[in-house]
Amino acid sequence: MPPLAIQQFADRNVDPNVRGFLHLPDAPNNDGFVLTHGAGSNAQAPLLIAVAEAFCAAGFTVLRCDLPFRQRRPFGGPGRGDAVRDRAGLKNAVEALRQRANGRNFLGGHSYGGRQASMLCSDEQNLVAGLLLLSYPLHPPGKPEQLRIEHLPNLQTPTLFVHGARDPFGSIQELESAIKMIPARTKLVVVEGAGHELAAKGKQESLAARVLSEFQAFL
Repeated sequence: MPPLAIQQFADRNVDPNVRGFLHLPDAPNNDGFVLTHGAGSNAQAPLLIAVAEAFCAAGFTVLRCDLPFRQRRPFGGPGRGDAVRDRAGLKNAVEALRQRANGRNFLGGHSYGGRQASMLCSDEQNLVAGLLLLSYPLHPPGKPEQLRIEHLPNLQTPTLFVHGARDPFGSIQELESAIKMIPARTKLVVVEGAGHELAAKGKQESLAARVLSEFQAFL
C-alpha cells in the first residue's frame, strides 16, 4: 500500500484555532473523522496516529487535532476552566473538516478528548453522525462515586465505546451500566487485558484495525 498523505493543518480564522494533522485518503469515501487526544497527550499520540491511519486507508478524510488547552501549553493537563473552550475547539475542527469531506462526519477521542466529544454532542445533537469513545474516563481512578455521566441522557448520537477490561477509570460493569442511560444506539467493545492506554507499543496497529472494523459494522 502506498504511503498515506499527511499534512499539517491549521485554521487560525476561528476561535479557538484548529491545529493538527490531516490524513488524505487515496480513494476518498467522502466521509470525515475528527480524532483528538487525552488529558496528558496530544495529536501525536501513537494510538491516535494508528487509528487515523486505519480509517484513512479505508477512505475517511481524518483530522487528528490538538485540543485548545494543548495548543496553549505543550505539557500538563487541562485546567478547570478549559473544558468549555476545548469543546468549542472540537466543534470548529468538525466544521473545518466538513469543508473537505461532504459526506458523513464523525467525531472521536481518547479519554478526556472522548469525554469532551460526547459532551459536545449532547449539546449539539446534529453535529456528527457517530461517536467513537476510546477509554471513556467514567470516573477518576479509585473514586467510583465521582461518575461523569450527567450528560449521557441527552446524548442522541450513535456511540461506539472501546474500553480496556483493566481500565482503572471505569470497569466494564460500571460502563455497561452508564451506557444504558444513553437514548441513542450504542455498542461496547471490550479489549481484554488492556488498561487505559488500550494498546501497548507495537500493538496499536492491530487494535486500530479492530476499531475500524467494529466502527464500520456499527455505522
